[in-house]
Amino acid sequence: MKTPILGSAYVARSVNAADNRMVNLFPEIIPEGGKEPAFLNRAPGLKFLATIGDGPVRGLWVLKADPTRAFVVSGDKFYEINSSYTATLRGTVSGTGPVSMVDNGTQIFIATNPNGYIFNTSTNVFAQITDPDFPGAVTVAYLDGYFIFNPPNSQRFYLTALLDGTSVDPLDFASAEGSSDGLVSLIVDHRELWLFGTDSIEVWYDAGLSDFPFVRIQGAFNELGCAAPYSVAKLDNGLFWLGSDARGKGIVYRAEGYTGKRMSTHAVEWQIQQYGDISDAIGYTYQQDGHAFYVLIFPSANTTWVFDVATQAWHERAGFVNGDFTRHRSNCQMAYNNKVIVGDYQNGNIYSFDLDVYADNGQIQKWLRSWRALPTGQNNLKRTTQHSMQLDCETGVGLTGDTIEETIYLFTENDEYLITESGDYLISDELTPITQGSDPQAMLRFSDDGGHTWSNEHWKSLGKIGVYQKRAIWRRLGMTLKLRDRVYEVSGTDPVKIAIVGAELILSPTNA
Repeated sequence: MKTPILGSAYVARSVNAADNRMVNLFPEIIPEGGKEPAFLNRAPGLKFLATIGDGPVRGLWVLKADPTRAFVVSGDKFYEINSSYTATLRGTVSGTGPVSMVDNGTQIFIATNPNGYIFNTSTNVFAQITDPDFPGAVTVAYLDGYFIFNPPNSQRFYLTALLDGTSVDPLDFASAEGSSDGLVSLIVDHRELWLFGTDSIEVWYDAGLSDFPFVRIQGAFNELGCAAPYSVAKLDNGLFWLGSDARGKGIVYRAEGYTGKRMSTHAVEWQIQQYGDISDAIGYTYQQDGHAFYVLIFPSANTTWVFDVATQAWHERAGFVNGDFTRHRSNCQMAYNNKVIVGDYQNGNIYSFDLDVYADNGQIQKWLRSWRALPTGQNNLKRTTQHSMQLDCETGVGLTGDTIEETIYLFTENDEYLITESGDYLISDELTPITQGSDPQAMLRFSDDGGHTWSNEHWKSLGKIGVYQKRAIWRRLGMTLKLRDRVYEVSGTDPVKIAIVGAELILSPTNA
């Protein structure tokens, strides 16, 4: 029978109901002619490009008028980089958290909360905004020649002078007063200004008035707010953000007209509710191979969630440190030099997202999928004897010696493989050195109590390079006891291509 390995991440509040975890894998739908209707693809790895400053990388920006020029905020420094990723220091900024950047063609406005800076791209002059009427800036946007920004702890938003971010008129402000909540973030989309409060959203437009050019759009008031100022991002011809309102917080929305459409699932929302402080969440978006991804990072919770617009499916992205999943190392994104480039939250490294790279800057990228053995509605709560599980995936993907960087040790004991936390395979008293990736392995384990406790690990080869007929099959998987329910989990760490088309489970029912 086909066991339902395909799908998305959905770990419910009760794992007995659903325990479908998916880390560093994402589904791709096959519209016609495929072996199955979809397959699971490995998430892109991080390909090192350069180290820019001391880090962390707090923001990335590409100049709209000249896309050959790109800029990086790393630590307290503002750099310009070229297509060879050579950095030129342009200035010094304040703060430690994410920055908001935008340009008007000749000036880049950098908002570091609370300070603001202007870099003139024509003269290469960098300066802090010292206008005494500048109230500070959390986020900044650009529309019709104006920089628009919101100061900390205020309902107001301000405009700079036309095409001059260094000048601020103290009277060029308005307030988002449809609700008494504070303004936390703003963004321009389709030449309309979206103002995000903690409990509400207002949308304004440029009416060209002489005193103050912007006015509210009647009927474009929404009683949904924003829980994290840096979670707002554009994607798929719309906006995504982490929401909050007077009734609670932790739902991910996308704009549909002037309202918010819920995009998160109950399972994702349950996870978010456990994080405590979500106000530091960071959202960025990117597109690759037709998949449009909204990446939502929770620094305090050390976790990263990703939504794929193409499949409407969620999955986790993660680093792997000391045997545990951590938040993904990316902190921000830009499309530059024909690459999707991200910055590291721990240092000054910038990387490209590469679907042909299967590690994170040489560090292990672990992938994992867990799922119910039986399809929805087919468990009659009777025992089954589970004879074998075959992973239907692309095999023969081992690496050649030129691409292998790491050595592990393989031991054999009764044709089974066990792996330690250090990455060594435990087998008898003799050690046979092999290189990781030359004979890639997949690990299977299972739970017979709904996902609360797990069996020992069972390792199988995915085939050395060119051995395309290799079958990844586990046998003698025992009988389901206890709850008459089984959850399977498959994972791996080898730096090789992973494409999972399905899984075939052979079992025998009983009457008990």
